[in-house]
Amino acid sequence: MKMKAGIVGYRGYSGVELVRILKHHGHVEPVLLDHREDGDGAKALRNPNGPPRFPCTPEAVRSEGIGLVFLATPADVSMELAPAMLAVGAKVVDLSGAFRLRTPENYMAWYKETHTQPELLAEAVYGLPEFSREGIPGARLVANPGCYPTAANLAIAPLVEAGVIDRAAGIICDAKSGVSGAGRKPNLKNSFCEVTENFNAYSILRHRHVPEVLQISGLREAELSFTAQLLPLDRGILETIYFRATGAASAEDILAVYEKRYAQEPFIRLYNPGHTPDLHGVARTNFCDIGVVLDARTSRAVVVSAIDNLVKGAAGQAVQNMNLMCGYAETEGLL
Repeated sequence: MKMKAGIVGYRGYSGVELVRILKHHGHVEPVLLDHREDGDGAKALRNPNGPPRFPCTPEAVRSEGIGLVFLATPADVSMELAPAMLAVGAKVVDLSGAFRLRTPENYMAWYKETHTQPELLAEAVYGLPEFSREGIPGARLVANPGCYPTAANLAIAPLVEAGVIDRAAGIICDAKSGVSGAGRKPNLKNSFCEVTENFNAYSILRHRHVPEVLQISGLREAELSFTAQLLPLDRGILETIYFRATGAASAEDILAVYEKRYAQEPFIRLYNPGHTPDLHGVARTNFCDIGVVLDARTSRAVVVSAIDNLVKGAAGQAVQNMNLMCGYAETEGLL
């Protein structure tokens, strides 16, 4: 018998991806949970054909036997709903930033808002499986990582672990994302006329995803310069990471670090030396593709990391976390 998985925020970009992925999952039946009426989407269909819909209430989650709830919602909504879902016995995977940071003080520093559920913030497991896998199976609440930190940490953290980055020289992470990363809610900065034929940087040096990179990679804030930039595309993230290599004489040496660290990881793909990934290669997949270029004469190294921000950066990783939480094959529904 399939487990029912509820999706709150199923009209948003990440929510739509969750529905798409779970329709092909062998052990899970998606259920749509209506948190509020927004007057569009399914209402336009006279005879909608899709997953069942229920109100997003603890009573409905309990009576329908929903075993896990995905919160593809803003952080304040996630803080409101997570306690109620957990109280009726459902596990929760939260796709917002509500539970990613470890202390209310850190949350206030980066999100400029008071955290209303500090006990759950302390309990939540950060769900980057390649680095947090041991804690996910027993968790009630998993904080799905941000899309930018997913691509950044998968590229940077193994190199910091191996000591092949000259940290004193600093690391530059030049991160570019498609517009869907900003969510579906209307915003002038993300409107067609503002985005098309345009390219801009934002939240320079103070992007709220920076602390996620720091807490997984082990870097200090002063060692990392992170810049987010908006591409006039619907989806995808490509990050170009610059650093000085130490103890690595070639791209092969750095790739050997990745190969050792990711030998058993199903969603990491490495490119041959001198070759780098692009967004077409990862679109609508749960893969993170990584390529390396290194100039041995100057020790300058460049790593390129590419993901689909709506899949490995959001819904696909959320399903990967659900699989681990519920004892399914980690790749179920994703390969």
